[in-house]
Amino acid sequence: MSRYLTDLFGTSGRRAVVTGGSSGIGYAMAEALGRGGAAMTLVARSPERLADAASRLRAHDVEVDTVAADLSDRAALAGAAERIAEHGEPDILVNAAGVNPRPPMAELSEREWDVTMAVNLTAPWLLGQRFGPGMARRGFGRIVNIASQQSIRAFGNSGVYGVSKTAICGLTRSQAEAWSAHGVCCNAVAPGFVHTPLTEPVFATPGRPERLAARTMAGRNGVPEDFAGVVVFLASAASSYLTGQTIFVDGGFSAT
Repeated sequence: MSRYLTDLFGTSGRRAVVTGGSSGIGYAMAEALGRGGAAMTLVARSPERLADAASRLRAHDVEVDTVAADLSDRAALAGAAERIAEHGEPDILVNAAGVNPRPPMAELSEREWDVTMAVNLTAPWLLGQRFGPGMARRGFGRIVNIASQQSIRAFGNSGVYGVSKTAICGLTRSQAEAWSAHGVCCNAVAPGFVHTPLTEPVFATPGRPERLAARTMAGRNGVPEDFAGVVVFLASAASSYLTGQTIFVDGGFSAT
């Protein structure tokens, strides 16, 4: 890679935190940022899955630490934030952790509502509150939140998941308003239908993946690797005038 492209898109010298970084889109984003030069902290619930993800990153010579925490628990989240800070204040925060219960709306329990909103919306807000001001004081920061097709349309028992992902776009705009003037760009990425552990039940439904692929312009469903380029761009100097936006990485699904 030329020096020009390295300076424009590289993440060397930066520290990144990726929640939900042990699998799926979160892991793909973490690998891209790490291979671009960033030191990584992965956050997820399972210590075993975190250890496996860290091992895979180290095979690419990525410097990586892990923090195991249940992000639906505010006390656990606060403790995780302090353990993250012990590894160094982050320059890049990627909020990729998410849960998606799929009962019909009439059967949605208060517990399912509370846990989904806690993980998908409150945790990104609290982590932004913890690390965004420090990014602003240092004059550089990037916050990347994960939205969804269900941020703009209801389908597939979107229920509370759709509510949380609509709200994450609003949170992204509010974070951008607060900190962009201080060099902290805040954007959201909205995936299409992507094969990950979170969507495995839907992919197991006969005929459903094929029908969803047919709704895209690209003619296929997504894979986690489709999100490597966009997160490198959003985390780098190249995106310094892009903030407050939701970028759809969906093979044209949202345009049909």
